[in-house]
Formats: sequence, structure tokens, C-alpha cells
Amino acid sequence: MALGPRLDIRQSQSLVMTPQLQQAIKLLTLSNLEIEAFVAGELEKNPLLETGATDTQPAPDGIDRTEERPTLAAETGASDELIAQGLGGADSPLDVDHGADTFIDDGPGDRLDDNRASAMGTGGGMDLASGGYADEAPDFDSFAAPDISLQEHLMDQARAALSGMDLIVAGQLIGQIDEAGYLEANLLATAHALDIALFDVERVLGVIHTFDPTGVGARSLSECLALQAKEADRHDPCMARLLANLDLLAKGALPQLRRICGVDEEDMADMIAELRGYDPKPGLRFAHDRAAPVTPDLFVRATREGWAIEINSATLPRVLINRSYYVELSTGKQNRNSKAWLADCLASANWLVKALDQRQKTIIKVASEILRQQEAFFQQGVAHLKPLTLKAVADAIGMHESTVSRVTSNKYLSCPRGLYELKYFFTSGVAAAGGDGAVSAEAVKSHIKALIGAEDPHAILSDDTLVDLLRAKGMDIARRTVAKYREAMGIGSSVQRRRQKALKGKAA
Repeated sequence: MALGPRLDIRQSQSLVMTPQLQQAIKLLTLSNLEIEAFVAGELEKNPLLETGATDTQPAPDGIDRTEERPTLAAETGASDELIAQGLGGADSPLDVDHGADTFIDDGPGDRLDDNRASAMGTGGGMDLASGGYADEAPDFDSFAAPDISLQEHLMDQARAALSGMDLIVAGQLIGQIDEAGYLEANLLATAHALDIALFDVERVLGVIHTFDPTGVGARSLSECLALQAKEADRHDPCMARLLANLDLLAKGALPQLRRICGVDEEDMADMIAELRGYDPKPGLRFAHDRAAPVTPDLFVRATREGWAIEINSATLPRVLINRSYYVELSTGKQNRNSKAWLADCLASANWLVKALDQRQKTIIKVASEILRQQEAFFQQGVAHLKPLTLKAVADAIGMHESTVSRVTSNKYLSCPRGLYELKYFFTSGVAAAGGDGAVSAEAVKSHIKALIGAEDPHAILSDDTLVDLLRAKGMDIARRTVAKYREAMGIGSSVQRRRQKALKGKAA
């Protein structure tokens, strides 16, 4: 066989990730609010896209009668035929009719729009029957005072109380106060950096200690509480000795503390109650990054026929294709480039509407299977949450595991029991004591929290006791697993809980 270069033609199949397929996969991971931002960008680029409500209004009895209207002969034709006849506006098979997809009895996502519509029908203002507003409901966050940071609040006070070099020193110190209100600066290093005496830095710090909130600028917890005790005129020698031995208070060594402070049980209880009224982190009351409210992507509610799932249409943009505008542009004078651009716009618009429609169907499909698998949770609570994996849901609905993972990312479900992320329903399992099935880790945590919450202050439950109680409930769990779950929930050990409840009883 001769060796040499040659050209061969071979035919093979391969999976190619087109840009549109990549974009469709990306849409699955976005929440409804992120979809809204994405669609806004597409609207700017594509003149054939528009958003708006459907023209049909629901009947007074709530029955959708869109199927009762006669079918136009033109609607059965192909897109090319309609455009040739000048009836391109009638071709909208890909436009999603959200009104036809909603429930007969409007769900939570639609009631707000209905209330607003009814308010507008009464001549504006507020509709007392529905509780809605004629225009957009007021944003109560806009009535709140503008946020001010702790540093800004302290600098305003410093400008009123100090001047010259003292104000510069105060600015240096305030800039090194953390969000909890504690000073992280080294006073000696600050004095060297500003080329002044340490005494002057300490004097300015003393002025900062008089600022609001009381306790700000402290260098330790004991100093923070001492500043607040002085403000309340409770900083006597006994309180000073108590603040100097907070480690003993944390250990619950009350007899030793009483000897150090020279007080009886009643006075010690009063001092502990006084400390409980102080703020150990005074700076936290000022502005931080405000947590963004979570908007549900899905609603789950009980009906007479069973459970119903609905996409939150209030946060989902309604995308339509402006066919009449396309006909107007296509019938005008065009060159080759403009024809290609218009065809690309139409193809992109068609793809976006299809992709959004497919996204909704996929989310509903995944959520329906989660609801079926975790129906006991929706009926009886977290104690009945079952172990569930992405693969189990993917196999049940005939999808790939990665698709289910994308669908459940950044999506929240609102149900009568609260607001949950879809990922919440996928939990690991703990073997059942009887060997029949498994129990969800979240259910085990719920039982541990309930047992500890109901424990007698004079009979604190140890981890070994919790293991026995859980096994009596049918949960085969090791002691180290109980400790891990307890620590994950921020619950202390039996020794720590005994000290806390003893101190609480003394303070009461």
C-alpha cells in the first residue's frame, strides 16, 4: 500500500451547539426578573418585537371563550401566503397567548392586574372592593428616608463637635470603624501616621465615644457595654468588675462572679438583665446593603381537583411579534442587505417567542414532578419532606439531569407553606430505622429543632438522647450526624444550652 497525502470525504454526525441553542439553555437558568431584563435588551435590537397584554379579556364568569370565535380562512394558510395577500398581521401562531394559559380562576399572579383594571374602570383612585390602585401601586420603599451609613452619621456629628486637626483625626478613626461599630485601628500607628501625640488621638476617640449610637468606637465588647452602662448611669464598681469578667459570664460561672463582684443573687440577676438590654453591635442599626426581595417564579395552590401550578405572569414579559410592521417593511423598496436584515429579525423574533414558550413548559413540567414527588411536604409540612435527587426528577420526565439543574436554579416557588427555592426540595436522605425507605435531611433537622425547642430547661437533651428520640420516630441517625445538623442550624451543645437557659432564668 502506497503512502502519501490524499483527500477523503466522510459523512458523520455530531452535536453542534448553535448560538441559538446556547441562548435557549441560558434562558432556563434565568429567573423571571432576569428574563424581563433580557427581553428588554432584545426589544431594543429587534423592531419586530413588542410587549403587551393580549387583546382578549376574560369573561365575567371567568370562562375562557377564545375557542368559540370562528376561525378565519386566512388563519389556516401558511405565512408566505398570508404575507403575499397582505394579511401578515393575521399570522401569529407563535405568539404566546398568556390569557389562554392561565387558570379559569385567576391565580395570585393575575389578581393584581385584575384589581388594577377594575380600579381604572371605576374612574381612577383606589378600588375599595379589590384593594387595588387605579395606577401602579405605590412603592412604600420610596417613602423611607434615604439610607445613611454609619460613617456618614458619625462624620456629621464629628463636624459639629470638632474642628481643625481633631476633625482630621476623627475622620481617620471613623474610617476604621467596622459595620458593627467597633474600632479596628491601632491608636499608636494612627498617631505616628498623623505625626501627633498618642494622647491627642485618645482624646478624640473619647469624643467619638460620646456619639450616637452609644457604644460606637469601642475596641472590645466589654468597652462597648461599659459605654452604654455609663450612658444609663449604671456603671458602678460592681458592673465594672462584671464587664471585666465576661468570659466567666459566658461560662455560666455565677457563684464565682458573685464573689468577684461582691453582690448577692438578686443583684447579680439585675446586672445580667441590665446587660441583656444593651446592644453588643450598635453599628448594625445603620444602613447596609438592603436585601433584595425575592419574587416567586411559580405559584402552587390547592384546588378541588388537586394541586395547581402557575407561572407568575406578573413578572414575566409578554412578547409578541408585530406582523403588520413586518408586512409594511417587506412591501417597501429594499436592497439585498435590508432583506437579509429583515429576515434575520423575523427569525430571531420567532425563535425568542418559541424559546420563552418552551422555557415555561419546561419549568412547569419540572415543578409538576417536584410537586408530585414532594406532595406530602405541601400537605403536612417539612417533617414529611422526602429525599430527592435531580436524576430522579430527570428520569421521571424524560429530560437530562443538567436541564433539571438549570431549571431549578434561581427559581422560587410560593405555596401556602411559604416561599421556597426549587433547590430546597432536593435533599439527601437518612436511612429509616425500620429499613423501609429514607428520611430527608431537612425533615431530620426539623425534628431536631422541634425536640430542642420543647426541652425542659432542667433536663437538657444531649446528642445521645436526641439520637434515641429520633430512632423512636423511625430515623436511624448517628450521633455525629445529629451534632452536624445541630451546628448547621446554629444550635449550641447541651452544655451551652444549659448555661444559656440558666442565665436566662436568672435574668428573668
